[in-house]
Amino acid sequence: MPASRTLPTPEAADLLSLVRQIVAERLAPRAAEAEEHAAFPRDVFALLGEADLLGLPYPEEHGGGGQPYEVYLQVLEEIGAAWASVGVGTSVHALSCFALMYHGSDEQRAQWLPGMLGGKLLGAYCLSEAHAGSDPAAMRTKAVRDGDDYVLTGAKAWTTHGGEADFYTVMARTSDDRNGISCFLVPADAEGLSADVPERKMGLMGSTTATMRLDGVRLPAERRIGAEGEGLRIALAALDSGRLGIAAVATGLAQGALDAALAYAQEREAFGKRIIDHQGLAFVLADAEAAVQSARAMMLHAARLKDRGLPFSREASVAKLVATDNAMKVTTDAVQVLGGYGYTRDFPVERYMREAKVMQIFEGTNQIQRMIIARHLDKGADASIRTLD
Repeated sequence: MPASRTLPTPEAADLLSLVRQIVAERLAPRAAEAEEHAAFPRDVFALLGEADLLGLPYPEEHGGGGQPYEVYLQVLEEIGAAWASVGVGTSVHALSCFALMYHGSDEQRAQWLPGMLGGKLLGAYCLSEAHAGSDPAAMRTKAVRDGDDYVLTGAKAWTTHGGEADFYTVMARTSDDRNGISCFLVPADAEGLSADVPERKMGLMGSTTATMRLDGVRLPAERRIGAEGEGLRIALAALDSGRLGIAAVATGLAQGALDAALAYAQEREAFGKRIIDHQGLAFVLADAEAAVQSARAMMLHAARLKDRGLPFSREASVAKLVATDNAMKVTTDAVQVLGGYGYTRDFPVERYMREAKVMQIFEGTNQIQRMIIARHLDKGADASIRTLD
């Protein structure tokens, strides 16, 4: 792991030390077996909840940890370096709380946020549909007003924690207007809500992903978050923060792969010397170090903008793009460093490589990130947000 961190307070340093201890003692020893058997680690999320780690970036007054994003992302990185499924799950849980925190009423926050942020409940985020991934405005799931209730009907694809979560933040169409989408907080025990068989994925086997079915789910109107028609705006704002979470997990994953490759290169010998002493391989490791540090720097830069209340949407997309593309390259190179052993399940790098791929896809594909960045450039870059000076 990196030798040093940039942390704003002694409290943050203590928090990161606690996280490293939990990761080393409770997560890392279990990760390989759980991923091998696609076992959802609900008890691990309970452990993180008991340690007050599931609501870190939210205010203490609502049950959160009151930590800046700069600190929260470094916590995610530590978790992601050992067990990417848990890192992604922690990020998704925070994403699922965003709408209520920033767009709910005072009464809604008081009623539901403490349980969501306090660590006993696990959330899921339902935006994508089978035909509406990169274009969420094309969603077909409907929420029809019926007196004091809404009735939700449709299906939400690619739901992390689908069938395992305690609550679901769901976007559904409330009018025929393309952007006529609203946000709802759906409890897991709502009648008519069900999960399909989990997807059979390439990686992140410990993270359950399933389509959620809403078959006439009836919700009281008080479970609508924000006004009708605000759902898409809420969803896109949440994704800016969520992309930073994925950038952090991807950076941690790349760091974990680099650590494994470096350890192997320092021990393995060929032609009478350690393989790290061969320039060709040493340069591969040097490039990996540069990639990890670049991703970390961009991620933290975006986080500091967010913490200061400055625009950070463009920087979040850059961070997600850079971190996940770098993670794919670093993990692929780590497999190459280990040679034939890297292709076996006796070493973790093949798993890291499989896990890195999806990070270029979810929370907006990297092609979508390029579109977002280009649109920001076309609107004109504000030089004032390029620096914190």
